[in-house]
Amino acid sequence: MIIEVVNVLFRKIKKQIEDWILNGNDALLITGARQVGKSFIIRETLKEKAVDFIEFNFIKQTKLLEIFKSAIEEDADKFLMVLRVAANKHLKDGTIIFFDEIQECKEVVTIIKFLVEQGKFKYVLSGSLLGVELVDLRSAPVGYLTTIDMYPMDFEEFLIANGLGDDVISHLKQCYTQLTPVDDFVHDKIIEAFYTYLIVGGMPEAVQTYLDSNDFVQVSKVHGKIQREYRKDFTRYEQSKKLKLIKTYDLIPAELNTKNKRYTFTILDKELRFDRYENSFNWLIDAGVSLPVYNVTEFKIPLEASKKSNLFKLFLSDVGMLTSAYGSATILKLLEKGKDINCGSMFENAIAQELTAHGYKNYYFNNKKHGEVDFLIEHNNDLLPIEVKSGKDYQKHSALSYFVSTRQFNSAIVLSNYNVSKKDKIMYLPIYMIMFIEKNEVIEKRKPLNLRVLSL
Repeated sequence: MIIEVVNVLFRKIKKQIEDWILNGNDALLITGARQVGKSFIIRETLKEKAVDFIEFNFIKQTKLLEIFKSAIEEDADKFLMVLRVAANKHLKDGTIIFFDEIQECKEVVTIIKFLVEQGKFKYVLSGSLLGVELVDLRSAPVGYLTTIDMYPMDFEEFLIANGLGDDVISHLKQCYTQLTPVDDFVHDKIIEAFYTYLIVGGMPEAVQTYLDSNDFVQVSKVHGKIQREYRKDFTRYEQSKKLKLIKTYDLIPAELNTKNKRYTFTILDKELRFDRYENSFNWLIDAGVSLPVYNVTEFKIPLEASKKSNLFKLFLSDVGMLTSAYGSATILKLLEKGKDINCGSMFENAIAQELTAHGYKNYYFNNKKHGEVDFLIEHNNDLLPIEVKSGKDYQKHSALSYFVSTRQFNSAIVLSNYNVSKKDKIMYLPIYMIMFIEKNEVIEKRKPLNLRVLSL
């Protein structure tokens, strides 16, 4: 594909973990969907920094799980004593305690304030389904727990895993900031890499399998294995809460292949009301296995204020798993850069995935009179509309053109297979440049208010 393969999967979150190891005083919680690489990156970073740490895994060490839960029910001091015994070694001051699969012992989160205040050790926690498991906890340890959401590998991480050097990424970023075309040879290679990313996606095991074997059949098997693990989770919760998770999840690929890509919940049941399935949608979102893009009715900040909770597009958390769901014929066509197939659903899934990983809340606009804008985000304290085009007619976008001409937006972006160009307020960027659209919120500092001057 590109240059030569390197063995270690680069993850941007590693820098945040390193900073916490050196300077963090609170506990650190890394959360995200299953199989995004949370445990691995924590463990490898701790090893690389050569710090003293001990790991407890609440799925593998089930007997320990019950002992810990019982100790927590008594008090935090008892838990700390049990922790020292369970370590089976002397724990020095400053030792880092790594609690993995914390969703199985979420009670630990309720006493994290005490553990941090006690000050003997440092704590890093990791787990899946925490958006589901922790939603009902009332004793939130505000100020004692820093939470970082982790996602599948984004496109830049995928490029680095495939051996792309910093010099090329710097060249691409310079072209993005200066709105100058990318060298044609480089552009073609990165487009090829993007189509490969649509197939492989960003789940670390899938990426590593691709690097090791260059075999897309093996990659699809990894995707299938991960989705089977997801369905096990679904089954566990459907039994206890009467949700309809598997049916809702399995329909996402088909719904994304419709003309407007909007999730039409009546396909589940012709007589269905949205509120009958609302809990299932929210569960999938909270678990991190699907990504919502909500409809908004106004072009005003905050977009959340005009969000329609019952109108949305629902994407998978990883584009590679979406492509695998479409089957081998789709994969073969993508290897030909999408000839003779509609790549729109996969393009949009990759963009939703990338924007989410960069910290954005994603919305779209649609009405009968003016049409649809694929994505609408709050970027640099302004609104930024983004259109995603997988075909040749990338300069045809009636809704976007109308809203720009009526000065609804200061600028807009169209992402496609084509090189950099600009027309009026619309920037035409290669699809891969989504990796450079990142949050850079600046809030001006102000002097504290002095309201004593209003005293009567």
